[in-house]
Amino acid sequence: MKKLRYFLETALLEAVAWILPRLPRGLLMALSRGIGTLAFYLDKRGRKTALENLRCAFGDRYDDAGRRRIAKGSYQTFARTFLDLFWSSKLTKDTWQPFFDIHIPQPHIEERVRQTGGVWVTPHFGNFELISMVWGYRGFPFTVVAQDFKNEALTMLFRRLREGSGHTIIPQENAMLKLIKTLKRQGHAGLLTDLNIEPGKAAAAIQCFGLWTCVPTLHVELAKRLGLSIITGVCRSLPDGRYDARLFEAIEPRPDDDTRELTQRVWNAFEAVIREHPEGWLWMYKHWRYTPHPKGAGKDTAYPFYSNPSPSFRDMVPEALRPPLRGA
Repeated sequence: MKKLRYFLETALLEAVAWILPRLPRGLLMALSRGIGTLAFYLDKRGRKTALENLRCAFGDRYDDAGRRRIAKGSYQTFARTFLDLFWSSKLTKDTWQPFFDIHIPQPHIEERVRQTGGVWVTPHFGNFELISMVWGYRGFPFTVVAQDFKNEALTMLFRRLREGSGHTIIPQENAMLKLIKTLKRQGHAGLLTDLNIEPGKAAAAIQCFGLWTCVPTLHVELAKRLGLSIITGVCRSLPDGRYDARLFEAIEPRPDDDTRELTQRVWNAFEAVIREHPEGWLWMYKHWRYTPHPKGAGKDTAYPFYSNPSPSFRDMVPEALRPPLRGA
């Protein structure tokens, strides 16, 4: 049964990969809106998480109708990201430009990192798949870490789609060593940095929409260790079917810089654009799994319903900023 299921899902997605590049752009946009809307109504658990995340992040800025509008837009954005990954196989080094507006506030960024290599980072915002494709066609081939599927044929399909502009996709196993080797050869690493992870050595406690969350620090550690720039940017979906791809800044960390503060600085650039275009972020994801409260602490309603107190996470938050202990 497993082999049959793998065969059918691979055949389906291979068919999608053949059909989507041949559809009119307008039809593909309508399809992504329709799929996203359907997912919003069918995914009860994800919708509940998205609406709760929006309540905690924005408070009274949006009413219930506003939060539902943003959450539905988030589903539509994610559907478009998925479909456009398949559609993008039609693009080449000579044909991608009409679909993207490029904004680089510091033109010297590309010139410098082309010589030295760099660590390029983005959140799950807009089309986080195509931003790497754009800079691949601009002459910056990334090494990107991606989780393998249980179905090996799907792993190969998605690797083929993601490597179209010259990138190299590597599995999570031994990824750190492979990234270091790439960067030492003046290569480029592409990383997503906004997912919630367990408290530990490879993580930092940062404030995200005023709430503490635990995110990876691999991008900061690589840049500090090798003396490289951290280049931040996003690829925002535009209503007309095109994209706004922009870089924010190149952060130049020093070996003795505080890892948590650098991780916070990277996130602050992303939060600013998410506040302006909230429908672009992945709100159905559990971004605040841990709270900096001791065990036995009562529920803090500032955090989402799925959050739980974590003493180890509390230890990661600067002491002066920790919530006070009950009775203290």
